[in-house]
Parts: sequence; C-alpha cells; structure tokens
Amino acid sequence: MNILTTGGAGFIGSHMAERLVTDGHHVVVVDNEATGRAENVPSGAHYVRGDVTDQACLEDIFASGLDAVFHVAGQVSLIRSFTDPQVDLRTNIGGTVNVLQLCVKYRVPRLLYASSMTVYGSTDVLPTPEGTPCRPVSYYGITKYAAERYVHTTAERVDLDFEFRVTSFRMYNVYGPRQALDNPYQGVLGIFLGNLLRGEPITIFGDGTQSRDFIYIDDIVHPGTRRSCAHVVRSDPRGRKARVCAGSAGRAAPCRGRCHAGAQGPRVGAESAVRSGVGGDGALGHVGAFEACRVSGGERALAGPAGLVMGAPW
Repeated sequence: MNILTTGGAGFIGSHMAERLVTDGHHVVVVDNEATGRAENVPSGAHYVRGDVTDQACLEDIFASGLDAVFHVAGQVSLIRSFTDPQVDLRTNIGGTVNVLQLCVKYRVPRLLYASSMTVYGSTDVLPTPEGTPCRPVSYYGITKYAAERYVHTTAERVDLDFEFRVTSFRMYNVYGPRQALDNPYQGVLGIFLGNLLRGEPITIFGDGTQSRDFIYIDDIVHPGTRRSCAHVVRSDPRGRKARVCAGSAGRAAPCRGRCHAGAQGPRVGAESAVRSGVGGDGALGHVGAFEACRVSGGERALAGPAGLVMGAPW
C-alpha cells in the first residue's frame, strides 16, 4: 500500500512509519520538524519536510496516489494551546481540513486520525468507553474534537462518489523511546523524566491527586497489539466510521501525580513541587477501549512497569 504518515518525524508518527515500512508498505512522511526530528524517519520512507497547514505542499503527494493516510501531525501541547490558541486552530483544525480535502479530491479510501483522550474533558465515567459524551475543557481538546468531527462528518457525506472509511484513535498519554525529554510542552512522562535526569524539580499542575492512564508506544503501533493502529487496519481493512480509545482499558493501576513525583524525586536528587495552574485537563483519565477490542477480537497491552522497563535502555 502507498501510505502517507503526517507528523512522521515525531514521536508517535515515526514509530508508525517504521512499522508500516517493516510491513512492506511504501511510506511517505511529512513533518515540519516543529517537534519532530529528521533522524526519527525510517530509512525506507520517503521524507518531505513540510507542513500540513500548507495544502500545496501536500498536493503532489496525494496526486501520486495513496491508499491510506495516517494523520498524526498536530500541535500537542495543552499549555501552548492556551498561550497561542491560533497555532492550535491552524494546525489541528486547518491542517486536518487540508488533509481531508485532498483525501476527497484524490479519492483516498482510508484515513486514521490521531485524536486524544482530552476530547472527553472531565468525566465521572471511569473507565471511559468511546461513547461517553465529549466535553473538552482545554483549547487543545476543543481543536482535537473539532478535527474529529470534520473527519467523521466528511466520511458521512452523501455526495462522495467513493467509500471513505475513517477511524479516530483517542490516545491516552503515550510514552516510550523517542519521546522528547527536553520539550516542556510535550508529554507529561517525558517532561517528568527530563526533570529527573537533569536534577530539576517536578512541577505538577493541580493538587497532585490527579491520575492518568498511560500506554506504551508499541501498544499503539505494533500489529500484535489488539488496539494498535496496524491491528485495527489488518482486522478491519475496509475501515469503519468509528472512534477507538487506545489506553490501558482501565486495568492498570492509576498513576497519581503527587505520590509518584514524591517517590521518584529523591532517588535522583530532585524535589517534587506541586502548584496550581492553567493547562490541566481534568482530574482523572482512565480509558475503556471497548470498541477497539470488539473490532480486533481481544486485547493485549503492556502494564505501566513493563513499558517503563522496555523503554529504560532508550
């Protein structure tokens, strides 16, 4: 298959591109390197440095013929979404609309969209199944949910002269190799690990009682993992107009900010610091990946400690 991976020089996108190349697909990667790095792009992929907000940059790639698009590119920082919401609008919504318009123009039959658990906002439904109403409470969550609606509404258009199948993956705090440790706007675990390695205090937004699900990168991309992008495509190649949660399915023990910061800090000479501030996205976040498991026929996921052990050499 000819597959475009947007954001393929970044953390999640590069792992997805690598998996697709390994599976024998012809992969084109587009990334503006705002947070990605060219060295992350697998050697077997064709790399174009460009931006999804520039439709002209994408035109030639789509014109060459694509069988599928993995749309991972986006502005991913909760904090930056508050400090510069225009970037969120341009990248997460405008960039997604550009991709969708070209999918329609060139009749690309399959799209997988990298969404986020932030679309749920604060919810009392734990674990959270895919059908839980979305009430995002951050600017970032708003743009990711709006982009989702563009994706699924486009697939439902009655004027399309081809079958356009889409899936959104609402991912929960992905971690693992290639995650940035020096970017204060990206990935809470990467931020904490970077703080610890540099001997810096850990800052937690809120009161420290928040808990989150985490998912190891292999559970997102590896075809042997029941909720992965690759597995869903393999098990359901025609695709579905569906939203799929990707997380620990509520089986992992919740990871709470205050206790983990306090426990880990002293071991590396860093103190934990707890303060309130804008940028949080609800106190609890535990996923129930029910739809993904139904489609793929089961579930398999690495528990948090196992993922951390596998990621330790990196």
